[in-house]
Parts: sequence; structure tokens; C-alpha cells
Amino acid sequence: MNRIFAFLLSVFLLTCVASAQSGRRVKAAPSPEAKTEDSPDQYSESKPLPKRIIPPTLIRETRTETTQKDTTTPAEASSTATEGDVIKVDTDLVTIPVSVYDRNGVYVPNLRQTDFKVFEDGREQEIAYFGRTDVPFTVVLLIDTSPSTEYKIEEIRNAARSFVDKLSQDDTVMVVAFASNVRVLCEPTRDRQVMYKAIDKADFGNGTSLYDAVDYSLRKRMNQIQGRKAIVLFTDGVDTTSRKSSYDKTLAVAEESDSIIFPIYYNTYFDLRGMTGATLPPIFGQQRTNGPGSEDYALGKKYLDDLAAYTGGRVFRPETGGLNAAFEGIAEELRSQYSIGFIPKDEGKPGQRKALKVRVNMPNVAVRARDSYIVGTKGG
Repeated sequence: MNRIFAFLLSVFLLTCVASAQSGRRVKAAPSPEAKTEDSPDQYSESKPLPKRIIPPTLIRETRTETTQKDTTTPAEASSTATEGDVIKVDTDLVTIPVSVYDRNGVYVPNLRQTDFKVFEDGREQEIAYFGRTDVPFTVVLLIDTSPSTEYKIEEIRNAARSFVDKLSQDDTVMVVAFASNVRVLCEPTRDRQVMYKAIDKADFGNGTSLYDAVDYSLRKRMNQIQGRKAIVLFTDGVDTTSRKSSYDKTLAVAEESDSIIFPIYYNTYFDLRGMTGATLPPIFGQQRTNGPGSEDYALGKKYLDDLAAYTGGRVFRPETGGLNAAFEGIAEELRSQYSIGFIPKDEGKPGQRKALKVRVNMPNVAVRARDSYIVGTKGG
């Protein structure tokens, strides 16, 4: 027995010596605490969306109108800007509204610039501007007053008033209604009574120029406004009479804009189906007596989903949780957002889409931000 034990011991010692002489070392298992800042367990990121292909002709068409060039110098801007303003001292500055909330949907406040990282096409960018939360914002109430919303118009008016009631006294509101044409019912104001009167003027008419209304709001109005801004769009998503714009054109403009869009989606399909034997206005087609079909409504819902997704907003439905809850959510989100700006290291070419990703140095939180932007035309 002793001889067997001695033999085994000799073999073990020889094996140990051979291993030591080979120079190979067994790697120690990493410590659970040894996590770097770039470890996925230490941060959360915004999610990319499916890529859209924009035809070159469409890119040119969306730039037929130019805007006034900003001639403000950096020194002038820094001396006049207040916290929360989006400082557009350079046409290259890209601003991204960012929402951060925990698993319970509660927004995460008091984050600092150092808690964020921004990536363009996978390349980290230097943050040139950081806006904190709880600052005033400008919102356009864009109200669909087309024939398809006739059965919902009073509900829409009440909903718009309810939204105004959720705002702070420092927030600014502009009211715009659209049917076949787009009408400004009140210019940007902080006067609640002016807002209420403008909402009461929202009465239905012929046609639905939804695409034209979105295009007008983004290019003609929001493009002239500095600071935090959003569009709250009350509609069923069905367009019947737009002539100046289209589904893809407005999405391209929305991607260039730094405005967020929150559609309030009304499904009016079954209201119109209930008009048995009724002849709808000719705007629904020369020979159509039953109005838009299910395909039109499916396209309309997808359009609203895309508008929200590609601008960093959300779609709300009145029947889900009630409008008051929806409006409280929108108002809270706008007030709780962070605004991040950077000047791209690579300028890109007009019409080129740049992928965006926002990283927050916190695990297990949701980060919502637009995932791309389209390079605009210099000086215009």
C-alpha cells in the first residue's frame, strides 16, 4: 500500500513541475465586481428602429423651401440663452430630446451631463449642450376636424381643454385645426382663456389634409421656435385631401425636426360603418358611399406609429387608461425630458440619414430617444 501511495505522489509532483516549466498559466475567473463602465450591465441604451429608405427625389422635394439662416454668434447666444433653451449657434448642432424612466414607468430626474453618452453611426460624440428638466415648452395642439371625426369632435375639444389644464403657467400653446385646409386658431400663447376659445372654434369641415397639416406645423411653425417643443395630434390618421405633402415626405421632415410628436389616436372606423345607407361627402371618393376602408385605417394607424417612433414620442389611445392619464403622461414627459446637443464629427451630406444611440450610465432603465436624423441643407 505504501509503495502505491508513493508512486501516485511521485506522478503528481512530476505533473506539477511539468506544468510550471511549460509557462502556461490558468486564467483566474473574473471577479463579479470587475465590471467596466462600458459593460452592458452598467448602462442602458435607446433602441434602434427599422430603417426607412428615402428616395433621392423625395429628399430633394422636402427641401424646396428654405428657412432663415441663424446668424447668432456663440457669444451672443451664451449671453442671452436661459437654461433649457436649445442653443442653435451653428446649423450643425443636433439636438435630441431624451426620456429616461424606470421599470415602473416613473421618470428618472436629476441626471447630469456626465451620465449620458451619444453615438452617431456608432462613433461617440462630444456633448456640446445639455438641457435640464422642468423647463417651459411650446406645444402645438393639432386638431383633426374632418368629417370622419364628426362623432368625436366634442370629445376631442374636451380632450384638448383637459390637456391645457395639465400644463404649467409658463408653457406656451398654439392651436391649429385641419380638415381640407389648415387653420391657425391661435398663435403661441400662455393665456389659458385664449387657448380655450381657440379650441372651441375647432369645428369640422370637408376633407382631411393630415399630411399637409403635419408638414405645415413642422416646417412653417415649429421650425421657427427655439427650446423644447412638441406636437399633440388629435386624429384618426386617415388622410384624404393632402396635395402638398405625403406620408413619406412628412416623415422625412419629422426626422429633420427636433420636435416630438404625440398622436392621440381616435378610431372612427366603426362610427362611419354605423352610417348604414348614408352617403358621405365626395371627399371620400366620387363613387364611395361607405367612407375610408379598413386598409385606409390600418395605414393611418401605422402613420401615427411612425410619426411618434421617429420623433421620440408615443401614441396614446383615449380608451386605454383614459385621456386624463394620457395627458398627464405627455405633460410629465415633456417636463422631465433631457435635451442633448452635439456637433457631428462627420458633417455628412444633405439628405443622409445618421443613426443615433443614447446611452445612460444606469442599468435597468428605459431610454427613449429618436434613433436617427437626416442631415439638412446648409444655410437653409
